[in-house]
Amino acid sequence: MNDVQDGKVPRGKAATRLIFTLISMIVLYVVQFVIQALTLVQYVILLITRSYSEPLRKFSNQAATFSYRIIRYITLNENQRPFPFSDFPPVIEPPEEPVRFD
Repeated sequence: MNDVQDGKVPRGKAATRLIFTLISMIVLYVVQFVIQALTLVQYVILLITRSYSEPLRKFSNQAATFSYRIIRYITLNENQRPFPFSDFPPVIEPPEEPVRFD
């Protein structure tokens, strides 16, 4: 359903979306911190064991997809509210195989 009438968005709908946007922005900052921490942990594992953690790699990919969906929502490019207001998004792209270090 289109909420825009005569090119104008109802203030109540805009205010509701703004509240969800502010919550999503807070979640995005937390997710960004988690991704940064996961990156450091992945490199520590890589340097110690000389191989990366596949479960950590997959989780990081899911977190990146989640971040992307939040960014699309808060920039008004997607209408579906991000998790936890909807289902966790499926991965957009699988991790590249094989991982190269050139």
